[in-house]
Amino acid sequence: MYDKKATDVVVLHVATLTSVADYLVLASADSDRQTRAIADHVDGVLSQTGSNPLSIEGKASSQWVLMDYGDVVVHIFRHDSRQNYGLERLWADAKRIPVKEEQPVPAAAKPARSKRVANSRRA
Repeated sequence: MYDKKATDVVVLHVATLTSVADYLVLASADSDRQTRAIADHVDGVLSQTGSNPLSIEGKASSQWVLMDYGDVVVHIFRHDSRQNYGLERLWADAKRIPVKEEQPVPAAAKPARSKRVANSRRA
């Protein structure tokens, strides 16, 4: 999530409070486009591990994207929407699980395509 500039990532253990899910993951984004990018990233990473969502809601408007993976439900909000809905207040009795911030891969470590290869593909 942090690779796509998600902020305020919170994991709540809600298993003792509801039968809907065991964990809620909450994250914020600065824009609708960023919200979609984070959702696409989460879906892509989890798909690679064989975890496919039961449902994804809100991708069209992207103010609040809800991704249901069964025991884990991911909520990605635009900042203003997150404040408006206040899920942290709603689940205030849930235990917060510490989240270690991922370190994005530095640009220098990513393989770069040479201009010659890129230009030869255009020809």
